[in-house]
Amino acid sequence: QVQLVESGGGLVQPGGSLRLSCAASGVIFSITTMGWYRQAPGKQRELVARFTSGGYTNYSDSVKGRFTISRDNAKNTVYLQMNSLKPEDTAVYYCNADIATMWHRSDYWGQGTQVTVSS
Repeated sequence: QVQLVESGGGLVQPGGSLRLSCAASGVIFSITTMGWYRQAPGKQRELVARFTSGGYTNYSDSVKGRFTISRDNAKNTVYLQMNSLKPEDTAVYYCNADIATMWHRSDYWGQGTQVTVSS
């Protein structure tokens, strides 16, 4: 069974940094896309950053220049380095991946990790 496990959230002051990690586990044949979304209270879930099927990166305009997505393919892990954090970055951050096993391909979500930016 495939699982996405996130870590690294927490409370940080404005201007601070956090690094999120998401590791995919299970019998994985391939990962097509992998990235991060977030959902703030009362708002829809939105893309933060992701790797596309072609290996390119997409970033939300609101995080460009402040957040960096990276990955370790050998570990099926994706990271999100978040710098210059702002209060409006406060949200639950979810890892998402399009994963193929030997039997099927599906879209998976992590359980979410809370990021709070506040003084």
